[in-house]
Amino acid sequence: MPKVDSAALGKESISKLLVKQSAPASIGILVMSLNIVVDTIFVGNWIGSTAIAAINVVLPISFFIAALGMAIGIGGSSMISRALGANDKEKALKTFGNQITITILLTAIFVAGGLFFANDLIPAFGGKGEIFEPAKIYYRIVLYGVPILALNMLGNNVVRAEGKPNFAMIAMIIPSVGNLIADYVLINIFDLGMAGAAWATTGSYLVCFLYIFWFFLSKNSELKIVPHHFGLNLTILKEIAALGFVTLARQAVVSVTYLLMNNILFKLGGESSVAVYAIIGRMLIFALFPVLGVTQGFLPIAGYNYGAEQPHRVRESINKAILYASILALVVFSLIMIFPKEIVSVFTKDQHILEETPNAMRWVFAAIPIIALQLIGSAYFQAIGKAVPALLLTLTRQGFFFIPLILILPKYFGELGVWISFPLADVISTIVTGLFLNREIRMHLKPKEMEEVASSQKL
Repeated sequence: MPKVDSAALGKESISKLLVKQSAPASIGILVMSLNIVVDTIFVGNWIGSTAIAAINVVLPISFFIAALGMAIGIGGSSMISRALGANDKEKALKTFGNQITITILLTAIFVAGGLFFANDLIPAFGGKGEIFEPAKIYYRIVLYGVPILALNMLGNNVVRAEGKPNFAMIAMIIPSVGNLIADYVLINIFDLGMAGAAWATTGSYLVCFLYIFWFFLSKNSELKIVPHHFGLNLTILKEIAALGFVTLARQAVVSVTYLLMNNILFKLGGESSVAVYAIIGRMLIFALFPVLGVTQGFLPIAGYNYGAEQPHRVRESINKAILYASILALVVFSLIMIFPKEIVSVFTKDQHILEETPNAMRWVFAAIPIIALQLIGSAYFQAIGKAVPALLLTLTRQGFFFIPLILILPKYFGELGVWISFPLADVISTIVTGLFLNREIRMHLKPKEMEEVASSQKL
């Protein structure tokens, strides 16, 4: 793989950069999404349905801890991109060192607490009766690997901030493929059951960590792991925390949304309605992977050029990211509108669900063509380090609009009220994001010539 310098983010054409950054990110997201499904199939067939339930109990706990690494990674990566753009390598290195230190400290504390209160936490998340013992086996082993997972999430975002998307993609693929191979060996061949499933997961985290560790020691990385950068800096930590909180808040709102949706749908239509939502939820992950890939690819480009004080390139990256993501979203929209029944039939053969899901799916995806503006808009504020607007725009769709809508509309429209809440929330939040973004561009991303004219007129 040829050596790539982060300076390319400030020189190459925006179109080329977006393709280079987005394609690997999209592939990585797709592989990880597929891994979740295939892993579930393996565990269900080789161990049993109780094993699937046990894993589902553990995942929210382990992923919450791992989400700390992701939040710290995204928050710090925004700072690193801007620091590299401003040619302030010392700040980039110090930020990286602080990210590692705080991730290790926080995850170690949470893991220790998680292990100590295991007997209380597992039942609280649904691990009761027959599920408790297999869940406990899986929980303890996986929790040992969670700090490694957190460091992987951190490292992946930093690799992307350096403008090395291919390496970041490989780092996403390694644990996915490694987990599936280890599942086959430990569960199917050695018959280790839940312990095998757990060690397969933890082992895949470790292999990924070794790859990322190698990357930062190699010539491919501009950021080196240097011990004297590990000392905590309060100013840097505050900025990481402010930007990282955006990611944590998003995760929290998503969790609340899933909880509310499952309860509301169960009351309205029982298990079948919950199953409909489960299928749609999986489709949201799969269908939007190219759009999310563009969003991830956009972040280091916008951050670097903002730090390099190149507003024209930042504006261009915003416009082209919205354009490319919108085209991809339109393709997804067309496929779902034309082939909903065929898509649903991949997930289930249940006749009732096959009849109910297509119409619901059409409503949920009705406003997908405009979602690009929403995603790129909120990502932009995170990329340039403006935590407050990034947080507000992140919470806009689900927190401010979607949750109130699903609490109100079903009272008047029944189950249909749940499904129409999706496009309504998308439309309203896109309008809000568009207004915010337009104001930001007019105020802070003026072309240099226009700024000079404006200042001369004031004089």
